[in-house]
Amino acid sequence: MNFISLGSTTKIKTGKLDANANNPNGLYPFFTCSKDTLRIDSYSYDCECVLVAGNGDLNVKHYKGKFDAYQRTYIIESLDTTKLNVRYLYYFLEFYVARLRELAIGGVIKYIKLGHLTEAKIPLRSLYEQKRIVSILDLATSLVKKRKAQIEALDQLTQSVFLEMFGDPLLNEKKWSVKPLGYFLERIDSGWSPKCNAFPANNDEKGVLKLSAVTKGIYIPSENKALPDSSIFKAQLEVKQGDILITRKNTRELIGACVYVFKTPKFLMIPDTIYRLVFNSKEEIDRIFLWRLLNNELFRKKITSLAEGSSGSMPNISKKKLLRLEIIAPPIELQDKFAEFIMKIEEQRLKFKQSEHLLEHNFNSIIQRAFKGELFTEEKLPTA
Repeated sequence: MNFISLGSTTKIKTGKLDANANNPNGLYPFFTCSKDTLRIDSYSYDCECVLVAGNGDLNVKHYKGKFDAYQRTYIIESLDTTKLNVRYLYYFLEFYVARLRELAIGGVIKYIKLGHLTEAKIPLRSLYEQKRIVSILDLATSLVKKRKAQIEALDQLTQSVFLEMFGDPLLNEKKWSVKPLGYFLERIDSGWSPKCNAFPANNDEKGVLKLSAVTKGIYIPSENKALPDSSIFKAQLEVKQGDILITRKNTRELIGACVYVFKTPKFLMIPDTIYRLVFNSKEEIDRIFLWRLLNNELFRKKITSLAEGSSGSMPNISKKKLLRLEIIAPPIELQDKFAEFIMKIEEQRLKFKQSEHLLEHNFNSIIQRAFKGELFTEEKLPTA
């Protein structure tokens, strides 16, 4: 099998337009360096190609048809599709984008040069082998997308059931009792952010959560940084099962994101950008209900309104304002009934997430072997 340079088997050019040339109601796709595809009124290109973002967080897309492109987007066409399948080229660049990120240069916004693409070495298999690899990777991709869609459907179901049982938490049409969040709390713990390693803690190593462990509204303990010195670990800040954690400092879109800790490894500490709610003994609020309330799409507007900060600084929610946040307090029996439903949903979500990780691992294994030039045998993929 030969490895050939991308420059010898493809035609590479860039778009010509500014990023602000888009029109949300345009007829044609407009490719920029964003992961999202925009729209535009006219087109300059009509072909099958792979598009690579030239700066920012690099990404790769495959498209066939009429479109236009931003001036920092690379448009890559196969010189001879009987020798290089365009979909095969797409998957190669999906594999190679990690290397492109390493090669990127520049200050605040990293960018790649044309040579980074033309000098890339692609294994040139027979057209039959290329198409077989593409069909396997297409199947793996479709299975991952299907699993992600199922997880998204569970999220939508959770939102729907919440509204059915409790109504709009802002309008409070059902006239539930309203109390400040502080009524249910003993205190709010602040975390601590010492200097950490760039890599996560493993096994029984001690670490500190990153903001990304909380920002998606689902607890992700793998998003942490290992402590270089375990002796500085503060046991009183260790994350425990049943905790509710809230981001106190973030972008305005993500501030106040909240998670319920169903399960966690030992020896992870909350950072100074995350609060922990410590409940009193009143037993008038169910923690899972509160978690879903604080993450409710309608109620999020009220939480983000608590954020303050000077121009140029990251918004912050003070403990004082969070304690004063007024929330609905339906009868505890109804909250508990809702929590039982959520527990069943989370059990299903966990199964879906485990399957998603397996499918993604399978995809990554296939794409690594395909483009490192290894012999390629028939693959057996798990079903969605």
